[in-house]
Amino acid sequence: MTTEWVLTLSCPDRPGIVHAVAGTLAEHGGNITESQQFGDPASGLFFMRVQVEASTGRDELVAALTPVAERFAMTWELDVVGRRLRTLVLVSKAAHCLVDLLYRERYQGMPVEVVGVVGNHPDLADMAEFYGKPFHHVPVTKDTKAAAEGRLRDLVAELDVELVVLARYMQILSDELCRDLEGKVINIHHSFLPSFKGARPYAQAHDRGVKLIGATSHYVTGDLDEGPIIEQDVERVDHSRAVADLVALGEDVERRTLARAVRWHAEHRVLLDGHRTVVFR
Repeated sequence: MTTEWVLTLSCPDRPGIVHAVAGTLAEHGGNITESQQFGDPASGLFFMRVQVEASTGRDELVAALTPVAERFAMTWELDVVGRRLRTLVLVSKAAHCLVDLLYRERYQGMPVEVVGVVGNHPDLADMAEFYGKPFHHVPVTKDTKAAAEGRLRDLVAELDVELVVLARYMQILSDELCRDLEGKVINIHHSFLPSFKGARPYAQAHDRGVKLIGATSHYVTGDLDEGPIIEQDVERVDHSRAVADLVALGEDVERRTLARAVRWHAEHRVLLDGHRTVVFR
């Protein structure tokens, strides 16, 4: 019986990496079905993603690959293709991103298992219930922020969470929590040219007559909205669009941008390259 594995790695770029990896996999009965690689001349790092069919068990593959990883100073990960990542979704009041993710998980093969929904408001409890997901109401105020993050940490540990998705969660995570969950938290936010912050961004954009609206999905870091970008998308608009039109279009581009970022992360297609990402689509 064969299993399809996905191997991702990054290391200092030098000759022989692809040969060593492919040769080791072949020696242990592996048949490579997909392979992508990229050498970044700016960082000097090499990135690779390989899918391989093999009847070899995980322990044997790990034992075979470990000396190769040590020789090339690799950061690497081996997983089963299609394994669903245990995911916690954080929300506030906007439903569009949550509903989209839950729909894609149930009906479109999104490789995540949403093990819980956390809301700092109770508004989306009924939506979580509709999809059979536990809802945890964790209010956040200036005085309770530390306790609320403590509860989030507890849920991540209790539910064995591998990925946290901020699906229009209108709270800022602390620097410490961002560091602890580095590379495991994905956010979505609107993205305008120029940028509008604060209350009613779509109204501000309408008032300024923007011609492009869009969204950015990125990993969360302690620098607000400045983490490594995974995916971006835009919609063109014109003077005939009302504020309500911009909101509807904005929600649409937000949900699909977040969905692509989550899927690519869950499929091990995103590798960190300093402040940037390498995305093997």
